[in-house]
Amino acid sequence: MIKKLCAAMALGLGMTGAFAQDINFGIISTEATQNLKADWQPLLDDMAQQTGFKIKAFFAPDYAGIIEGMRFNKVQVAWLGNKSAMEAVDRANGEVFAQMVNADGTQGYYSHLIVHKDSPLATLDDVLKNSKSLSFGNGDPNSTSGFLVPGYYAFAQNKVDVKTHFKIVRSANHETNALAVANKQVDVATNNSENLGKIQERQPEKFKDIKIVWTSPLIALDPLVMHKELPEATKTKIKNFFYNYAKTDPREKEIVMKISKLSGFKPSSNAQLTPIRQLDLFGKRNKIEADSTLAETEKKTRLAEIDQQLASLK
Repeated sequence: MIKKLCAAMALGLGMTGAFAQDINFGIISTEATQNLKADWQPLLDDMAQQTGFKIKAFFAPDYAGIIEGMRFNKVQVAWLGNKSAMEAVDRANGEVFAQMVNADGTQGYYSHLIVHKDSPLATLDDVLKNSKSLSFGNGDPNSTSGFLVPGYYAFAQNKVDVKTHFKIVRSANHETNALAVANKQVDVATNNSENLGKIQERQPEKFKDIKIVWTSPLIALDPLVMHKELPEATKTKIKNFFYNYAKTDPREKEIVMKISKLSGFKPSSNAQLTPIRQLDLFGKRNKIEADSTLAETEKKTRLAEIDQQLASLK
């Protein structure tokens, strides 16, 4: 009798664990935590109700905090940018399983360089020519649109090392950089089309003081990443939730619109990160090529290694 009771208790505990599993959902620090929490919490509440899991938002002061959280299994699912997703896949046991979908049907978003509306700077060429007298607000090093994309297209392709080219360089999230430009605390900064849309909605008087001087090629919309070691049944529940969310329910549609003007989420994979890997390697190649301190033989060796990596991604 006691054995049967113990077995029943064990089964009950196992079932409870399966249906009340804790999932920490990582949210990258693109803006103030209170804004992100307000946008995401309704979706996370729905996720808890529809999956049966206990869902808790996980915030960190920078992108690296979310990546490290996943590495040490403190974060099981996360919204990441493409660059930070690449880091999570490579060193934090992450795997891409979904991608955001814009409400207007577009396939991506854009990185920008922004200045105050009264600035005489009007083009990227103006920024590069006057950089020695300018303060620059760069993005988080793990940000796709705030760091990687402008770092390659705006600077590396013009043989510019950001760290030495500007008078002052500091790093911050998108919202902080936008407000710093609007308040004339920095001369030029990185941002993206999604965050500027939020600034326009929430702080229209600040948005009016911002001018775009450079726009990148299209960037693939952000992925969602989960920890590879989650149980398969848990992965399936999470995938089903996101793939079906906001498809018909008007309330759910309002929630994803508030997050980032989305219509929902679609299946994706690590293959989404290939263009970002290419950008990252191109940037490294340009840096090595411009390094006058490297011996010629070492430079050739390192360039050959990167070329091989690039070839493998085609």
